[in-house]
Amino acid sequence: MKLVVVGAGGRMGRMLVKIMSETPGVTLHGAVEMAGSVHIGADAGQLAGIGENGVKITSDALSSFLNADGVLDFTVPAATLEFAALAAQARIAHIIGTTGMTEQDLDALAAAARHAVIVRSGNMSFGMNLLAVLVKRVAQALGEDFDIEILEAHHRMKVDAPSGAALMLGEAAAQGRGISLKERASRGRDGITGARKPGDIGFASLRGGSIIGDHSVIFAGDSERIELTHKADDRAVFARGALKAALWARDKKPGLYSMVDVLGLQDF
Repeated sequence: MKLVVVGAGGRMGRMLVKIMSETPGVTLHGAVEMAGSVHIGADAGQLAGIGENGVKITSDALSSFLNADGVLDFTVPAATLEFAALAAQARIAHIIGTTGMTEQDLDALAAAARHAVIVRSGNMSFGMNLLAVLVKRVAQALGEDFDIEILEAHHRMKVDAPSGAALMLGEAAAQGRGISLKERASRGRDGITGARKPGDIGFASLRGGSIIGDHSVIFAGDSERIELTHKADDRAVFARGALKAALWARDKKPGLYSMVDVLGLQDF
């Protein structure tokens, strides 16, 4: 499967190029960076630390998408929407790990998915998506006597909060409870906030150092707590998930899918 990595000069882009070189059934077809990037013209393999592979980084996404089978995208929302339009025109799979997207952005992706296969997730790791399914089941089983709090920690350079994965876990909890996350999320506390509202889903975000990604969902009841936790020690887990999603998407009909679909966890 011929894949294009967009944002190829970034940390996740380099990791995708590296893991792709170790994964049977896929090959690097193109590597894209934004215009003006210092990485334009560099060899993608050399930049990823695997030696030269002959794929030069370019700012010409349109040319890179020609004759490709899919694109791997861990960039920023504005860029992802541009790539979604190009992928839809080219009728290739678009695997999206971009976070920080608004409801309007997601509506635009849904429109693009009428013409292309899109697999989008706030976190591409297998473990995190299994955790989301478990959170939904636990939320279904426990009533509002158990308060739900979601804690996430990431490196100092992360620009959005709560993380996409934390919001994914919040959605899972809300679905389990049969409530709207938008209406029941508590995303920041400061000062005299008053007592916690029953049924709210709380979020707390930590930023520092080089933390790859830690997420915990706490179900706090009277005199007991249930804590479900996932910790990522290497960005390779996200890259492997993205590649699994790309291979899964190759023969699927146009539509908007998630890692739950890729991993077959819909009825878990």
